[in-house]
This record gives sequence, C-alpha cells and structure tokens, in this order.
Amino acid sequence: MAVAAPDITLYGTPLSGHAHRVEAFLNILALPYRTVEADAAMRRSAEFRALNPFGEIPVLVDGDRVLADSNAILVYLAERYDAAGQWNPGGADAATSVQRWLSVAAGELRFGPALARILTRWGGPGTLADAQALALRLLDAMERHLADRDWLAAGHPTIADLACYAYVACAPEGGVPLAPYPAVCRWLKRVEAIPRLPPMPGSATADGSGR
Repeated sequence: MAVAAPDITLYGTPLSGHAHRVEAFLNILALPYRTVEADAAMRRSAEFRALNPFGEIPVLVDGDRVLADSNAILVYLAERYDAAGQWNPGGADAATSVQRWLSVAAGELRFGPALARILTRWGGPGTLADAQALALRLLDAMERHLADRDWLAAGHPTIADLACYAYVACAPEGGVPLAPYPAVCRWLKRVEAIPRLPPMPGSATADGSGR
C-alpha cells in the first residue's frame, strides 16, 4: 500500500530566522510543502491565533498536526521523517548535546544576535548594547567550542546546527562582526554547503520576529 505524501504547510516570513531553520530542514529532508507568508497583520488574526495563541512564527501544519516553536518543529520533523536518525541522534551524549544547543538557540541566540538584528533593522523593545554584548559572549563561546570540531553537537550536522545557523549568519546586520571568529565562519560555510539548504536572505524591511 502506497504511503500518502506529506501534506505540510509552513507559516512564516522570508526574513525570519526561526522560520528559516524549519524551511531549511524541510528542504534538506526533500519534503514537499507549501508556504504561507504570515505577516504581522495575519499573526494578529483569529485564524492564526487558532494555530498559535502566542501569534508567533513559524507554525507547521502536517496533516491534522499543528506545531509551533521552531525548535520543537525541528525535533518533530527529525523524529518523523529522518529514518536514519542523523539529525536528532539518540544516546545520552548526543541527545544531551543537541538539546544544549537548542536551548542556546532559544536563549542566548534569540536575545543576542537575533534581537540585535531586530533592533537595528526594525526597532522595538530592548536595548541594542545589551543584545550586542550577549551576542559577543555567545560568539566567543562558539569560537572556543568549534576550534577543534566541525559541528556543534556531533561529528556530523544535526538540528542543533540548523537551529543556530541563521541568526549567527545574520549577526552583522545587528552590528555584531563575524571576522574575529574564524572557527565560527568556517562552521557557517560548512552549514551552507549542506545539500538543499537555502541561504538565509539578508534583511530589507520585513518583520523578522518569531520563535
């Protein structure tokens, strides 16, 4: 009996790093999907709030499943569609390492380089100097971590790398330079060389907020 093709819809915006990490993984897994651009007005609508009461992107609809939070979506896609178990590996050491970097993506990355980018490009609540300082502390830690390894959590790319890629790549848009971090820059090039991974677009005017 033939297995039905996935029926996947991704709600996001082109410049959201949170949506990009999900779109990248869908492409890497070669899963068919459609996109719906969920701008600020749509995210305030009752229709969208029925999908995610917090009004944040991305949202992934897979058949009758509705998932919010980009890192949770990455875990879901890995568990459901990565039969080889490469992208969210099991075992205490690997699983713990992946989870650690997913937590970094939701914490230091979000409130460091991601927030600095938002404040520089679009404004909003928050202090740019504090966001930039946190971004520099994060990049210092990543530089040390990547000095003797190719990937963040394992000996191969995982969802941890996808979760951290976009906002590190866009750090200069928030006034945070990458040149002082050669190991981080080499890691970015390795991520960008993953087959079918789309590059993170540069900012223009769109709202890149999300979760």
